[in-house]
Amino acid sequence: MATRRDEAVVVTGAGSGIGAALARSYAARGARVVVNDLDADRAGQVAEEIGGIPLPGDASAIVPAALDALGGTVDVFCANAGIAPPGGPEAEEPVWEAAWDVNVMAHVRAARALVPHWLERGRGRFVATVSAAGLLTMVGSAPYSVSKHAALAFAEWLSVTYRHRGIDVHAICPQGVRTDMLRSSGAAGELVLTPTAIEPEQVADALHAAVDAGRFLVLPHPEVAGYSAARATDPDRWLGAMNHVQRKLEQGAH
Repeated sequence: MATRRDEAVVVTGAGSGIGAALARSYAARGARVVVNDLDADRAGQVAEEIGGIPLPGDASAIVPAALDALGGTVDVFCANAGIAPPGGPEAEEPVWEAAWDVNVMAHVRAARALVPHWLERGRGRFVATVSAAGLLTMVGSAPYSVSKHAALAFAEWLSVTYRHRGIDVHAICPQGVRTDMLRSSGAAGELVLTPTAIEPEQVADALHAAVDAGRFLVLPHPEVAGYSAARATDPDRWLGAMNHVQRKLEQGAH
């Protein structure tokens, strides 16, 4: 099911970065767009720019209000809001809980609210901004890596379970994107992501190309497909290569 004009679209985390680019791209294609962000000012600014509907607040709880704002229908839900806290097992429980809640459970809650409507109508689209970390990993942030793997697994499950009933699912898996998240990622982001970083608009373009082609995986960095294949076919070699990156990161810290 390709993008249609006048679709009712919700984008979470749409006050900046990838979310704002997704909101702009859908509006440019004639969609009615709900712009969600925790930052009410940012949500309002993007909504005003594109003629959308600002809906600030927690991404986990906006579906009822979005349905009201869009006349009872959501055609496309872009679960884009995410956080990337640093650390490993030493990270405090609230840090892990926040990563799990925003990066995974917000997707689950949105699907819980929307899937019954989509099944009744026979169509719907769920777009999860996952990150290449969901296919691979990210040095420096275990909460991000683990929760993004889970986000990908949930998107896969949705596709496996509902694709024959008209629900299309897409997982966006870029590497570095020039956003506030990348700028705050510290030495790990500078080493791994910045050299090949792309603009948020390129991510939105990749999504629409994948939608038109009916592809589940959205890879704005095409080389990620090769990395994922290498990880699957020779995991020890891949882990060794990633450990080399980790050692470079540690050497740079001294």
